[in-house]
Amino acid sequence: MIRISQIQLPVGHSPEDLKEKIRKILSIKNAEDLSYKIVRQSLDARKKSEKKYVYTVDILCRSKNAERQILKRVHGVYHKNIMSINPQRYIFPSPGTKALAHPPVVIGSGPAGLFCALMLARHGYRPLVIERGAQADERKDAVERFWQTGVLDHQSNVQFGEGGAGTFSDGKLHTLIKDPAGRIQLVLETFVEAGAPPEICYQQKPHLGTDVLIEIVEHIRGQIEVLGGRFLFKTQVTDFICEDGRLSRLQLSTGEKICAEAVVGAIGHSARDTFELLYRRGFAMEAKSFAVGVRVEHPQEMIDRALYGAAGDPLLGAASYKLTHRGKNGRGVYSFCMCPGGYVVNASSEERALAVNGMSYQARDGRNANSALVVTVSPADYPDTSPLGGVAYQRDLERKAWALARGRVPVQLWEDFRAQRESRELGDVIPSIKGAYSLTDLRSILPEEVGATIEEGIWAFQKKIPGFARPDCLLSGVESRTSSPVRILRGPDMQSSIQGFYPCGEGAGYAGGITSAAIDGIKVAEAIAKKYMKI
Repeated sequence: MIRISQIQLPVGHSPEDLKEKIRKILSIKNAEDLSYKIVRQSLDARKKSEKKYVYTVDILCRSKNAERQILKRVHGVYHKNIMSINPQRYIFPSPGTKALAHPPVVIGSGPAGLFCALMLARHGYRPLVIERGAQADERKDAVERFWQTGVLDHQSNVQFGEGGAGTFSDGKLHTLIKDPAGRIQLVLETFVEAGAPPEICYQQKPHLGTDVLIEIVEHIRGQIEVLGGRFLFKTQVTDFICEDGRLSRLQLSTGEKICAEAVVGAIGHSARDTFELLYRRGFAMEAKSFAVGVRVEHPQEMIDRALYGAAGDPLLGAASYKLTHRGKNGRGVYSFCMCPGGYVVNASSEERALAVNGMSYQARDGRNANSALVVTVSPADYPDTSPLGGVAYQRDLERKAWALARGRVPVQLWEDFRAQRESRELGDVIPSIKGAYSLTDLRSILPEEVGATIEEGIWAFQKKIPGFARPDCLLSGVESRTSSPVRILRGPDMQSSIQGFYPCGEGAGYAGGITSAAIDGIKVAEAIAKKYMKI
């Protein structure tokens, strides 16, 4: 197979334009067959008047001899951007030799849990998935009800339920992890098989909106069930029963006790009650760094014009950004989970505590862009030195946020944030928020080092995106669930200090986003398969 990189074409080109460009590069006559696959598509908008797409494509040749002839023909002309490759397909490991008396149990049905269960199901292990929240469609209704009424369902909300926290987000699929084994492509192809647009397999920054993700997770659940897997929804693990340093049984909220030799803990970053339970039961864990801050809203049209030179171009869609800055105090501030054309959402999961997140639908056609602006905090900032110190830090901020606006999302104009005064009226930017909101003094509840670093960061980002520091842009908070505040320790065999338990995904501290969590789920499935025979 031949790979060509750095193929450049203007935005708005046709598929035939790309094919003709490939023919020209390879000196292929029009009459000859040409079979190609797009590997990557990125947008180059550095020159706003000459925006272009840059492609990497793979060419499937009729034979090795035909491939050699093409490479010989173009050698020395486009040689730097043309190479012969032997792509590696993902291979699941062969099963182990130890017998399983009971099906593997997967706790949680977010990306990590779903992909772990899917891989186990595909290879004959018939997993049982236990999810504290409801199925995706019922969960969606509970979330909408919360946004409209303020009545929180503690088990089915933005954080808990089928699909995990990523279901109510911008659904970004981009990841910076390196994975030569082919797991990233496997994840993307699985999403496409479940109904995602094929373009996610090659776009530079693929995403899946909440409206699409709900259907996708339901489809993946159906695949697991067809292959012999089972699901228990609205069921929580309330205790872990261990014997001689090994997990043997699980106590469920239904009163049932189930036996299991292999239990996957894909519990998500907000399962604080489960973190506390695992800590009491002696599972080794440690506090880890994460980030806290606010959400910032600007008109999407402003962001489009700043980055693309024009607004509302259907060929380009809503513009996105990624910004970072190192503050004078040494702390980093950066944009996180940027949602083009999206919404700020009340993402609470506990009574009298409030957290926000960002969410987009597939069309990304909302009037505002929003992004988290967050500052890194570490165990040195936490109120206690236990592994659960980060949980206490989160809770303190979220309870202050709830009290500040009595359960509504606290909102503050940027000009008032920097002046450290309460906001009383909106400017031209109207909030796009799912859930009730209230104008207030959001900065008053933030730690001084966090508020000061965010202020410094917004001035720095103004230099990169004109208008970013407009006086009436909106800040809302508190953004506190950027990642898990704990890490449940595991060894090279992926098991915790208590044998038989496999910490997995973002909640356990081993991922950060939909794709990386799914990949970690696959890795844990591999570890179980290497040890145990199929059921």
